[in-house]
Amino acid sequence: MARLTSDHPLVIGRIVGDVVDSFVPSVNMCVKYNSSNQVYNGHELFPSSVTVKPRVDVHGGDMRSFFTLIMTDPDVPGPSDPYLREHLHW
Repeated sequence: MARLTSDHPLVIGRIVGDVVDSFVPSVNMCVKYNSSNQVYNGHELFPSSVTVKPRVDVHGGDMRSFFTLIMTDPDVPGPSDPYLREHLHW
């Protein structure tokens, strides 16, 4: 996989740079809440739909590999005042 470009949602949303350093993706993943609410970069999920831990499927990786998934909200409580951006949600 190629390095993230300037038009990637993680770069546009300032996740890369503010929360994590630039990286080269090595696997694809799918994150879903309640088996129907799929997570997409830049899409809003309401608190009522994320009350339980999500299901995370990793595609294309070696089954002997281990991954660490960290979920943060980069604009908590809001984009104009993101003072809780590194709050761990679960």
